[in-house]
Order: sequence, then C-alpha cells, then structure tokens
Amino acid sequence: MNVYKLLKLNRNIKSHRIKFLGLFMLHKLNMRYLAVNLDPVMACNLRCKMCYFTDADYIKTLKGQFKDEEIDLVAKTVFKRALKLQIGCGTEPTLYKNLVKIVALGKQYKVPYISITTNANLLTEEKIEALLKAGLDEFTISLHGVNKESYESFMKKASYEKFHNAFKAFQKLKAQYNFKVRINYTFNKDNFYELEDFFKHFNGKSFDILQIRPIQKIGNTEYSDFDLETIRADYPKLINHIKARCKENNITLLAPDAIPNKNDVNNSSLIFDYTFCYISPQKFWKEGFNWKTESFNQYSKKIGWSKQLLSNVFKSEKQLKSLANRLNYDVEFN
Repeated sequence: MNVYKLLKLNRNIKSHRIKFLGLFMLHKLNMRYLAVNLDPVMACNLRCKMCYFTDADYIKTLKGQFKDEEIDLVAKTVFKRALKLQIGCGTEPTLYKNLVKIVALGKQYKVPYISITTNANLLTEEKIEALLKAGLDEFTISLHGVNKESYESFMKKASYEKFHNAFKAFQKLKAQYNFKVRINYTFNKDNFYELEDFFKHFNGKSFDILQIRPIQKIGNTEYSDFDLETIRADYPKLINHIKARCKENNITLLAPDAIPNKNDVNNSSLIFDYTFCYISPQKFWKEGFNWKTESFNQYSKKIGWSKQLLSNVFKSEKQLKSLANRLNYDVEFN
C-alpha cells in the first residue's frame, strides 16, 4: 500500500462531506481507516532543542512502558482497524526492547503499512535488518540539521556519525529488502538555508521520501523562535531547488509551496481527529476507553462514534475548521 498516494487522494478530494461519508461506511463495515500512532515507551535518548523533551517539568509526566502482554492486547483491540501503524509518535521507540515484536504483531494482524519514527541514533545494521525481517515497511527519521555542527547543536546528545551510519545501512539493505526511508526535516530560520546543501550530505539512494516542515510550538522547548517571516521570501526559491534535486533522485517530496500563515486552514486535514488514534502507556485513543476490557466496537457504540462520523457529513467547513493545520505540506511524486 502506498500511503503517500492516499495522502494525495485526500488532498484531491475537496469535499469533506464525501470524506466523512467514506469514514462512516468504513466504520460500519468494520474496515480499516485508522492511523494508529503507538508510543510503546515514554522516553527519549536525545534532548532536541525543538522538542518538549527539553522541558524538564514536562518530561517528569512521561512515564511507563507497555508490558509484553499489554502489547498483545493493544494489537488485538485496534490493529484490525489500522490502515497504518506508526510506531513512535512523540517518544523514541528504539528504547523499547521488544520493538521487533510490535512490528511482527502488526504483520500478524495484516496492517497494510507499518512505519517507525526514530532519531536513528540507536539503529545498527543488525537492528534495522531485524525490523525489516519482521515486516517493517518504512523508517521515518527525524532530522533538525544538515551539517554536523547544526545537527549536533539542535539534536543534543546525538551523534552525526551514528546517524549517517544508519543511512549507510539503509542503502546497503535496500538491495535485499523492499522498504522506504523517510526523512522529516523540521526547519526554523537558523537551519533553513543549509537545506541548499542537503544532497551534498545525504545520498539520494539511501532514502525515498523527504518531508520539509516548519517549526511548530509543541511545548516549552529550549528553542523558542517560531518567527519565520525573515525567510518567507526566500522559501520558494530554495524549495524549488530541493524539488529539482528530489526529481533527479526519484524522491517523493512532502513540503508546502509557501510557508503557511498562522491562520491558514488546510481543508484536507478536517478528518484528522477521526482517523488519528494515539496509544501510549498513558492514553488509549479517547478518554474513557477501557481497552483492557472493551473491544473497539463496544466502545465505539457506547460513544456513538458512527453517529459522530455521519453527522460531520452535514456540518460546514467552518464548523470543522478547528481540526485544520494538520497536513501542512503538498505531496510531490517523481
């Protein structure tokens, strides 16, 4: 399954009414429509300046990890409804010792697409191959700096050499396994211009997708300059340069054509809160879901979930706009 073509389809279907009607039908027919985002352990090995893991007070609230038997129950409860399983949403999944088991469970429950989001500093060729053998479809790699100085400054406690060793392993293993590598680059006004040299540092044969996304406020982070106005005028030219290089390397680019304004509404993201399913040792989808004793269908019926989906068919975009600004990029296929 190509999830990026689904993203593009979501953007191309302009009517939110059609989208919600589709979700309603998928739910009633017990079919897959959820993007399950699973954090198996509430910890991270890095302290990236643009991440809430630099907020000492906040990280004190992040505790726990799933036991083996709990992961089995998570899979039983929701994996049959998952169109995509994303392991690692706000924490570092490679700290979880039974990560391979989660991927294998996703495969067992026939989840069409399984991805891991990681900073890659704990990945070795052996660990990468073990995940691929278990059925992983994609590695999504977080990146906040192109060159060594910028990378290690923004991603504190990280090693630029270890990061690139993972990409060397990706390139080698691509000869044996069918999988994707996606780089998520979060930019601010201090790391933006180095994107021009991106392909001088990263081999286009080692990854398949590049997402370039603007910094967003996600807590009391160490880096707190969210003003992008000084680079707004230069953004289109640099992005066009990246587009051309991605096309040369047959890489899918996910990037906005312009830096979004604060009040921009992205209509393609109106269904986000109805497909996004976040799970961690501290939270399971929605408040009140007793996932250890209730099935997904039982809880959905209790909260009138299908009625909520159907009712959104008849709501205006204005009524739903609070769910906007989720997908702040365009998909460029090459």
